[in-house]
Amino acid sequence: MNNTLRRGSLEMLAAMLISGTIGWFVLVSGQAVVDVVFWRCVVGGAMLLLVCAALGLLRRELLNRRVLVLGVLSGVAIVGNWLLLFAAYSQASIAISTAVYNVQPFMLVGLAALFLGERITLVKLAWLGLAFLGMLAIVSAHGSGAVAGQNYLLGIALALGAALLYALAALIVKRLTGTPPHLIALLQLLTGTLMLAPLASYQLPEQAQAWASLLTLGIVHTGVMYMLLYSAIQKLPTALTGALSFVYPIAAIFVDWLAFGHRLSPLQWLGVAAILLAAAGMQQGWSLRRRRVATA
Repeated sequence: MNNTLRRGSLEMLAAMLISGTIGWFVLVSGQAVVDVVFWRCVVGGAMLLLVCAALGLLRRELLNRRVLVLGVLSGVAIVGNWLLLFAAYSQASIAISTAVYNVQPFMLVGLAALFLGERITLVKLAWLGLAFLGMLAIVSAHGSGAVAGQNYLLGIALALGAALLYALAALIVKRLTGTPPHLIALLQLLTGTLMLAPLASYQLPEQAQAWASLLTLGIVHTGVMYMLLYSAIQKLPTALTGALSFVYPIAAIFVDWLAFGHRLSPLQWLGVAAILLAAAGMQQGWSLRRRRVATA
């Protein structure tokens, strides 16, 4: 492995490990979901504004009307995605919410077929079927295991809604080819700040722990994580990027277990494994057919 691939892999690994701890900081902050997302947008947006200014990205030719409109639309979707996903954490646990959230690649495939005319192959349908079986396994485990609760199904629904909004955001961003990713992220965070400003409570937390959590979410989980992620994407082939992205749900499951003692039931583990295997198979382009063995 050359230095570029090694550095990109380390950056992607760091970004995914950071992402895996988001749920812990959201819950530890003790703040309402709207306030958490609002301050994440404010702090992360301020950091990315400085980064974009330092990189010379705040130029008129990069911020034309088309970029602004699509950036705002993707911002509405991505901020809605955060609101639903963060709300799901307290309902169905970090582990289950993150696992269900990973069905978003299939939603993106469906949306691309619907709006971009991309063809859905039989292999993709097969992986989709496996992910659906995984969803059924998780849902059927309602009422069993340490992570089941009164609002378990609501948490799953919120995670599915978050996945759909993320897929919509990704579909919109596909139309922003050539626009620096740091600038796209900045537009999304500024959109979130304006969108949530009328809804935020502005009741600043008194506990140092809450402040530390909010600042970490804004600086580390938004500013630093975005820069690591985008830098890694530029260095790595798509297949390796997709493979390393599965560090995120695995890390989230272990954080949920270590921090909150949430243990998955065997059926839930089976569902999680099915969803992650299906998502990996689709992203890596694995075929379900056996390869023919060449004979002499």
